[in-house]
Amino acid sequence: MLYGTSMERATERGTRRGAERRAEIVRSALEVIAERGYRGATLAAVAERVGLTQQGLLHYFPTKNSLLIAVLEERDQWDTGSARRDGGNVWPLDLLTSLVEYNAMRPGIVQTFSALLGESVTDDHPARAFFTQRYEKVRADMAATLRGEFGDRLPGGLTPEAAAPLVVAVMDGLQFQWLHDRDAVDMPALFRAFVSLLGQGDETARG
Repeated sequence: MLYGTSMERATERGTRRGAERRAEIVRSALEVIAERGYRGATLAAVAERVGLTQQGLLHYFPTKNSLLIAVLEERDQWDTGSARRDGGNVWPLDLLTSLVEYNAMRPGIVQTFSALLGESVTDDHPARAFFTQRYEKVRADMAATLRGEFGDRLPGGLTPEAAAPLVVAVMDGLQFQWLHDRDAVDMPALFRAFVSLLGQGDETARG
C-alpha cells in the first residue's frame, strides 16, 4: 500500500511538472511569436527561449502546428476569460472593444491567428477542426452577447443569431486589413464605429 501510494505521488508530481512545462513552452511561444511573427517563430527559437533542446521540445509538442494550436487556445483563454460576464458566455460590447484595442498592441499574435485562419480552410490542415469548432462557439457566444445588450431584436431588426456572424466577420476582417496597412486602418476606432451602428435603428423601416 505504501509503495503504491509513493508511486501515485511520483506520478502526480510528474504529471504536474509536465503540465507546468507545457504551459511554460506555450508562454515562451507567445513571446517569440509576438517578437518575430508567425514565420520567424521556429521550434528552435522557442526551445532556446524555454531552455530546452529542440528534441526536448518535440517531446511536448511534436510539430510546429501542434504548438501553434496550443498558442491559439491559450490566446482564446486570455481574450475571453476576462471578458465574460458572471462567468457565463456573455461578452459585454464595451469589453469587446477593449479586446480589439488589446489586439492592436500585439501584432505578432494577431498575425499568427490570421495566418493559420487563412490556411485552415483546406481540408487537411491540422488547425481546421480548431477553427471550425471555435467559430461555432464564438457565434453562439456573440449571439448571447447581442441578446443581453439588445433583447430578441437589434434596433435595425436583425435577430442576435443573424447579427452574430456579422460582428465576428468585422472583427476578423479588420484584423486582416490592419495587418496589411496599420497606418491606414485604425482597428479599434473602426470597431467602435461598427458597434455604434449596431445600436442605431432602421429609420426608414420605422417611418
